[in-house]
Parts: sequence; C-alpha cells; structure tokens
Amino acid sequence: MDNRILGLHHITAIADNAKRNLDFYTQVLGVRLVKKTVNFDDPGTYHFYFGNENGTPGTILTFFPWEGIGQGTNGSGMATHIGYSVPKGSLEFWKSRLQGFNVNLEEGEIFGEKLISFKDPDGLQLQFIEPSAEDHRKVWTTDDLKEEHALKGFHNVTLSLKKADPTLKVLTDILGYDLQKQEGERYRLATDAIDTANLVDIIESDSIPSGRNAAGTNHHIAFRVKDDTVLMEYREKVLSAGLSITPKINRDYFYSLYFREPGGVLFEIATDNPGFTVDEPLNELGTHLKLPLQYEGMRDKIEEALPKLS
Repeated sequence: MDNRILGLHHITAIADNAKRNLDFYTQVLGVRLVKKTVNFDDPGTYHFYFGNENGTPGTILTFFPWEGIGQGTNGSGMATHIGYSVPKGSLEFWKSRLQGFNVNLEEGEIFGEKLISFKDPDGLQLQFIEPSAEDHRKVWTTDDLKEEHALKGFHNVTLSLKKADPTLKVLTDILGYDLQKQEGERYRLATDAIDTANLVDIIESDSIPSGRNAAGTNHHIAFRVKDDTVLMEYREKVLSAGLSITPKINRDYFYSLYFREPGGVLFEIATDNPGFTVDEPLNELGTHLKLPLQYEGMRDKIEEALPKLS
C-alpha cells in the first residue's frame, strides 16, 4: 500500500484579495491557517495553506491571492468543484451559518450523498458533503465551530472535461484509481489505498466552455504519496505513458512533481515528508511568515510589499 497514490494531498486555487480570502476560510469556514508563506515564483504574493490542526494531507486547500487579478472563469480543463466532507447531520447547521454570512447556496445530491453547493468570495465552487462512509479524521475547532460541525477535509474533487477517456486512462493506468460508478455524464473514481480524500469525479460535456485561470478558479490538484522514493517511481510511470513531467521540486513542506493531464488539468504529486512542522511547532502553525530560504535575505522588502492582513 505504501507505494500507491494515497488520495488527494492538497488543492491549490487563486484568489484576488489576501485579507478577504484569509478571513473567509478562517472565520466563516473555520479551518486553520496552517502555513503563511509566499509564492515560490512570485514572493510578493502570499501562499496560504488552510487545513486541520496538523495540516494533514487530504485537508489542505491552498491559495495564491494575487491582488487585483480579477475574476476567472470555471470551465473545461479545470478542477471546477472542491468537495469537503462534513459530519453527518451538520448540513442544516452549515446552511444556517452560510446564509448568516449572506452566502447563497443550493442543496443537492451526488451519487446518493447529500450536499450544499456555494461559492467563496472569489467565486470558487465549494461543496459540503455528508459522505456515505464514516469519516474519522481529526478536525480543527474554533469557538463557534465545534467537532460536530467542523470540516473534516476533502471528500472529492470534480474535473470538468470535454472528453473523459484520456483523463480516465491517466487516473486508472498511472495513478491507480478505479472507476467506481457512472451516472449520465458524471464519473466517479476511487482509490482503496486510503478511505478519505480518495475520490475524483469527472463531468464530461462537449458544451462546457473552456475555463480561464484567475480568481475563483483552481490552479492545480495534488495527489499524495508517502515519500520521495515513491514520488520518483511515479515520475517514471508518467514518462513511460508519454507525458511530460517536471523534475523533483522542493516545496519546503513536501517534494513535488507536476504534469498536465490530457484534459488540461495541472496535476501534482506531492510527498507527506517533511510536513508543516519542519519550521514551526504544531501550536504555532500559521502564525509566522515563513519564507523559502532563497528569499530570507529579502525579508524586509517582501514584508513591505505583501498586502496587509490586519
């Protein structure tokens, strides 16, 4: 089992305003700011990591809040919906809470699982889902979000594609997912290597217009592996399938590879090691601005350039 894809590691999206993004996820949705750092390629932009207490892979939603980037367009070639697992019986609480913050929502059901669907302040499409299987992951709680309501972590991610087959082949033949079920134009794939954050849905439709990356859209989705050794095994698998893939990249909290699957979605494979406590103790996660080593000498200039959060 250790050399398999262990479901989702993290999902990364784009926001327009750093403070608004931070406030919504920590104060409205009640997730923990696990890491406050900067974009490796643009140190004048924050990189926020939101998750549970430990920053467990499978709970981590990250953002590049590019100030003033403007609204993007969800569409074909993107991960268009991010599904969170919530405790059984908590949807009524979340309906009331979100409506209290003037968030419009819709109720629905996918593959027999009840959900509410809504957008964050930038237009990112989120779904809170009561999963059919028990989810025992440890949650991050706040004064007004207790264990019986707090977000568990990812349940699924949904890719919108004009053609499903090439992406299905990558997910099954390379990443080890199995096609679990299909209803109309929606497919559900799962890995049994782990029992949470282990689902990928695909919506296939020729009529879906192409997406445009900016605020409110997904940047990439990352799949989880145990360590660097397994990571490099998957690099060979991707290359053997005729796809281009990056060399191993050190992201300080994990090691990564990136490749674009045939439908256009940017995939990452990321390791569990070394984790988010490599540069902050658990009780202080997210409380300091942590910079990649190459930028530490520019700290004063970077702190001056970054948007104010208070």
